[in-house]
Amino acid sequence: MKLLLTSAGISNMSIQNALVELLGKPVAEANALFIPTAIYAIPNGGDIARRVICGSLGDPFCQLGWKSLGLLELTALPSIKKELWIDMLRETDALLVGGGDCQYLTYWMQQSGLAYLLPSLLQKMVYVGLSAGSMIMTCFGTTYGNHILPADSDKSLSFVDFAIHPHLDHEWFPNNSLDNIEKLAASISVPSYAIDDQTAIKVIDGAVEVISEGHWKLFTP
Repeated sequence: MKLLLTSAGISNMSIQNALVELLGKPVAEANALFIPTAIYAIPNGGDIARRVICGSLGDPFCQLGWKSLGLLELTALPSIKKELWIDMLRETDALLVGGGDCQYLTYWMQQSGLAYLLPSLLQKMVYVGLSAGSMIMTCFGTTYGNHILPADSDKSLSFVDFAIHPHLDHEWFPNNSLDNIEKLAASISVPSYAIDDQTAIKVIDGAVEVISEGHWKLFTP
């Protein structure tokens, strides 16, 4: 299993080099699929999805020079034949999972069936998360509450046994101070990584490495 769990995308050369290492080839030779689903559960989500895809918002993610880039919308998958999208996934080198609402994304990962396919798919594919797309692979997720899902719906998939708190000290997220994250981490029973937008967590078969040109801190329970 190869995961690159970022706060804001491929924001610096250290994170990009980690991505190339995980892919085993240059980005220009790799096929990618982008999952925008989580973005729809936040205000103005449709426009944010467009801007992430075209590269006019945030750090490089979709517009990184991929050999090919497709879209995989999880909410559509339950209503179409599985072979249409499973075959596409099997030809994908990198699954790019965008940010937004963790609970909404987790729900549709499960409802679409993709959550249950990931263990086998990740034997050859690299999972690249951005914000909520990273958080759902851990033991801790959040929600903005802009959906009508059952309140007890899962907020993460628990593929790894730690938590990630992205956007450390970001001006757009005033509650994400180190002090506030430390208090939150104290209530979680697994290790917590507070990471800024210049930091990512690389996981290879359970081995964890922090990739950073910025600031981060590990809190242990």
